[in-house]
Amino acid sequence: MTGPGQKLKAVALDDEKNELLLLDQTLLPGECRILHLKTTEEIHEAIQSLRVRGAPAIGVAAAYGVYLAAAATVDAATAAAATVAAATVAATTTAAVDREDFRRRLLEAARFLATSRPTAVNLFWALDRMTDCLERSLSHGLQLPAVKAALKDAADAIRDEDEAVNRSIGENALALLKPGMGLLTHCNAGQLATTRYGTALAPMLLGQERGYGFKVFADETRPLLQGARLTAYELMAAGVDVTLICDNMASIVMKNGWVQAVLVGCDRVAANGDTANKIGTSGVAILAKHYQIPFYVCAPTSTLDFGCATGADIPIELRRPEEVTDLWYRQRMAPEGVGVYNPAFDVTDAALITGIITEFGAVQPPYGESLATVRRQMEQRRSFPPHG
Repeated sequence: MTGPGQKLKAVALDDEKNELLLLDQTLLPGECRILHLKTTEEIHEAIQSLRVRGAPAIGVAAAYGVYLAAAATVDAATAAAATVAAATVAATTTAAVDREDFRRRLLEAARFLATSRPTAVNLFWALDRMTDCLERSLSHGLQLPAVKAALKDAADAIRDEDEAVNRSIGENALALLKPGMGLLTHCNAGQLATTRYGTALAPMLLGQERGYGFKVFADETRPLLQGARLTAYELMAAGVDVTLICDNMASIVMKNGWVQAVLVGCDRVAANGDTANKIGTSGVAILAKHYQIPFYVCAPTSTLDFGCATGADIPIELRRPEEVTDLWYRQRMAPEGVGVYNPAFDVTDAALITGIITEFGAVQPPYGESLATVRRQMEQRRSFPPHG
């Protein structure tokens, strides 16, 4: 891969077959398998089991999940009316599926998809946009095929906006960095977690294109090893100089002077600047503070949740104990019956964050004030997530 995001496509729609195409990230780096999903249940399972992951990619997948639920309903009705004269097909299609029943089915699909992951706010933001589109389209009296088309346009817009936002975050972050820097990242906030470019990895990929010569240290990110399996994989594919380290090695590489900046993504930003990201991120932030290394959070504004006053209000997903004891081993590597605490995320206090980099630019403390300015910019663009 010579450019960011050219070959690794986490989520896409097959327009002709009405299928959601997902790169199954549970199989990387050993196997690149594309999943072809049609049903709400299949997409829910893919999000819950981390076949697709990363807040922006989850939001896009869920948006297409709502569209595909609409397409399945409308297309089935159209097929049932195929024997009716062409002049009455539209009326028959509308009658075959009652508008209120159609609305109920899609709202149920959206509610079900919302139960797949609790922490990433993009999921709820994208679903809110889709249900808003549904309600507007029905209230304007559109026929159901036209509602289906409107929902596809809405999902496509979420996808296209994500790509543009990620590019802007990459440019804004790159402006804070210098050629030859050593960078450290945690988990995977790259093109596999988004539609293209990524968030925290975007400046690394753009920098590679422009000859910056970054030297990147990627935490392995236990217990799911997303740094090892995904970040190392995609940075190597882009030709970036990347060194894989275990999570507990971050301190020594910082102490050795090999890291000049830390960049991470996030799944939710509270109004005061606290951020939730993959488990272990807060520990990296504490180390960076100790060694006086800038710690940047790359956050699309779709992750800002002004309904959460602080990080204490962010729900933290707890996952299966087997991810810690069994998942990557030929045989179980912990005694039977031992208690396991397996939170998927932790919260990094705003006081540990040097800057939050959004598509509007980088903001600094006090975050209560600087994020409020970003909120006003969001409202002006009418892209404000309906939270809070």
